[in-house]
Amino acid sequence: MKKIINNLIWSGDNRVNGLIAFAIVGFIAFGCACPKGNDQANSTSNTSSDNPFSTSSDSDSDSEMPGDALLKALVKETTADFAGAISTGDFSRLYNKASKDFQSTYTLQETQDVFKEFVNKKRVVGPILAKAIAMEPQFSPEPSIRTEQGLSILVANGKYPTKPVPTNFEYEYVKRDGSWKMLKLVIKLQ
Repeated sequence: MKKIINNLIWSGDNRVNGLIAFAIVGFIAFGCACPKGNDQANSTSNTSSDNPFSTSSDSDSDSEMPGDALLKALVKETTADFAGAISTGDFSRLYNKASKDFQSTYTLQETQDVFKEFVNKKRVVGPILAKAIAMEPQFSPEPSIRTEQGLSILVANGKYPTKPVPTNFEYEYVKRDGSWKMLKLVIKLQ
């Protein structure tokens, strides 16, 4: 199976290699954590108590690291939303759950276009992502929070030990109104 996937992904066909290179460049472009339009007045408030990713309380600081269970749930949800988008070809759910910063930087169509190669290979990619969402993420390095332009950015990188290839992820989230919202999404199967 690993040989088949390697042949599909790393074939000698220059067109396939070009598409893979384009996808990697797209990942890098989507990895920009430089939010445009930081107008916090335009962000919507989500104060629903049924939001499992809400960490707001009167004493909560925006730079406070979420607990291990919340971190894992956040990463697993992002991975599941991505897997669903690949499976259906519809990225609207993933896009609508992303931060306003992400949405002001990228359109839904741009998001769909950058992951088009994943959708085209969903028969190979789908089962790997399905395995990933059934596993616990392994963080490397440990998740951290950095401050950028006055915003708290949660950085969660790591992998799911899927077979035949691991599912590597680089996610970033920005805290808005007490909830962590996706800012960066990079997934590599290698």
